Amino acid sequence: MNAIFSKLIAAATGVSERQVAATVGLLEEGCTIPFIARYRKEVTGTLDEVKVAAVSDSLDELKEIEARKQTILKTIEEQGKLTAELKKRIEDSWDSTELEDIYLPYKPKRKTRAEVARQKGLEPLATFLMLQNPAADIEKKAGEFVNAEKGVNSAEEALQGAKDIIAEQVSETEEARNIVRFNFKRDAVITSKVVKPKEENEEWEQKSQKYRDYFDFSEKLSKCASHRLLAMRRGEAEGVLRISISGDDERCLDKLDRLFLRNSSKSAEMVLDAVEDSFKRLIKPSIETEFANQSKELADKEAIRIFVKNLEQLLMAAPLGQKRVLALDPGFRTGCKLVILDAEGNLLHNEAIYPHPPKSERKAAGDKIWTLTRQYKIEAISIGNGTASRETEEFVKSLGLPESIQVYVVSEDGASIYSASKVAREEFPDYDVTVRGAVSIGRRLMDPLAELVKIDPSSIGVGQYQKDVDQKALKHSLDQTVEMCVNKVGVNVNTASKHLLTYISGLGPAIAQNIVNYRAENGAFASRKELLKVPKLGPKAFQQAAGFLRVSGSKQPLDNSAVHPESYAIVEKMAKDLHCTVSDLMADKELRSKIDINQYVTDTVGLPTLQDIMQELDKPGRDPRQQLEAFSFSKDVKELEDVKPGMLLPGIITNVTDFGCFVDVGVHTKGLVHISELADHFVKDPASEVQLHQHVTVRVLNVDLQRGRMSLSMKGIE
Repeated sequence: MNAIFSKLIAAATGVSERQVAATVGLLEEGCTIPFIARYRKEVTGTLDEVKVAAVSDSLDELKEIEARKQTILKTIEEQGKLTAELKKRIEDSWDSTELEDIYLPYKPKRKTRAEVARQKGLEPLATFLMLQNPAADIEKKAGEFVNAEKGVNSAEEALQGAKDIIAEQVSETEEARNIVRFNFKRDAVITSKVVKPKEENEEWEQKSQKYRDYFDFSEKLSKCASHRLLAMRRGEAEGVLRISISGDDERCLDKLDRLFLRNSSKSAEMVLDAVEDSFKRLIKPSIETEFANQSKELADKEAIRIFVKNLEQLLMAAPLGQKRVLALDPGFRTGCKLVILDAEGNLLHNEAIYPHPPKSERKAAGDKIWTLTRQYKIEAISIGNGTASRETEEFVKSLGLPESIQVYVVSEDGASIYSASKVAREEFPDYDVTVRGAVSIGRRLMDPLAELVKIDPSSIGVGQYQKDVDQKALKHSLDQTVEMCVNKVGVNVNTASKHLLTYISGLGPAIAQNIVNYRAENGAFASRKELLKVPKLGPKAFQQAAGFLRVSGSKQPLDNSAVHPESYAIVEKMAKDLHCTVSDLMADKELRSKIDINQYVTDTVGLPTLQDIMQELDKPGRDPRQQLEAFSFSKDVKELEDVKPGMLLPGIITNVTDFGCFVDVGVHTKGLVHISELADHFVKDPASEVQLHQHVTVRVLNVDLQRGRMSLSMKGIE
């Protein structure tokens, strides 16, 4: 690793240089983030997944800058202009903006006005003007450069060409760019204006409605919230808005004049013209673009941060567990698609029932549900939260089913994406999208994580403006989040799908498929060690993956725990010292209480690992997710028209943004609790107060039937 990297990464992440060096060493050995965070705590100084990921991301950024520097050095060297001083400046710079400023004068250019003037031989005249000699005869000097063959037909043309060269030189001066950059940083204002079509039409009116707040809007760029900036950018992309960013032009020009003007001579006036032209035509547009990109990048980071937080909470939602489930994808005209799943999520039966209008076959539908719940010994019912959800829930609850059969309403977000996907077609080639969608609804209740990993995370509606942010950065963060969640929970290697196994540390799609193939050909894995027989799953992949894969029923009881095989010998020594078996140790709390973990500290195994081992022995294979709780909406409201200001309603948080959260109160329209209405105290970040799927009580503030909106509050509510 480059010696300076540790220092730079430490400054960027708030992690010590020693921890950075150790973490980078592990990453470059091919270790994954989950493995490092869980099983190399002694090496990293107990860094968690978030810090390890931050170190990894910073390392990638520095490697990109390093590669850019090599390109810049090579380009300048090929021009024969790479001095020792310039080379050192480039090598010492780790700021991408500064690096591009240094490179700008040497950057290969398209045919600019200045380049055309240079080809006409006017560079000496530009140099002469920059001297700003009060005694110089400008017209006479310019006359010397008149040359029809070169395309310079008059002294005026010569002077204009010289000013074009000066303008470009000014724009390529680091100090000049920093003057404008500093001004933008302090004073820049973002402005949006409506762009009306020549003839207003219904389609434009409908499209522009959501951007009305930005038809004539301006705000200091430094104060512009992520969601506002992304909303304006989307409006601009859709042709509804025109966005501009501007600083204080007068102040910028005043400082630039003072930087380049030496006196009040005739040639100084020419330089003054060139400086003004440089600012308006070259520097200002360039810095405006720079700040537009930077502000977009910051807005993207904030939107991605919120999306990642929501996704983590969604993936870590409480599972029902391995239960026999009847799942319903509700509908009116097309009926409710019904499926039966066994405790492993396998499809046993499917059909459609029609309890709602227009068919209203309530008795036949009720009899069918009763028959199926008895026949398949159903333990829970899962209902999708889309169209006809409330009506279907009420219908099912009216049937008088045994109290032991709990009824749950689950989110359908992304279910339609899954049902039409290649993944779903591979799983259920003989069934249509309606059956696949209902299966997904049932499996989401049993294990949200295992089912949601099959769907592109950006298709799950738990973020803000996810289609507008940098898609590469979004995918990187989302994939990282899914990987962390899957490994935090761990998976049963004998029941996990290839999609779930793909996210296990050290595996990936090819090895995941090989595990599934091996399982199909040879039956269930009897031990973790047997994983080494899987094609392409070598010692390194085994090291990275083993601790996150569970094998129930193994002769080695630790195979069904998060204790890594490399630590089995430690547990076996503990058991031997207490004259018992490992199974006895795991089953008997009193035996474990006799262990002094300090006796087992070695050069490679410290207290953090030993403490993790003891926690795992206490609850082997424990699922870190919370217990599932049933929830019911108010029976008094089913449509938005039923909702009145002042009502107190139970709801479920479906999305958390940087300006508040959205709550489902059971009327097919999500209500907004603005950040100012989240609590009785000041809230800076909504994620610090609420989380996805949280059950809350809200007060209705306002209902806008025309726009289909609800304003809610959580103030003053216990």
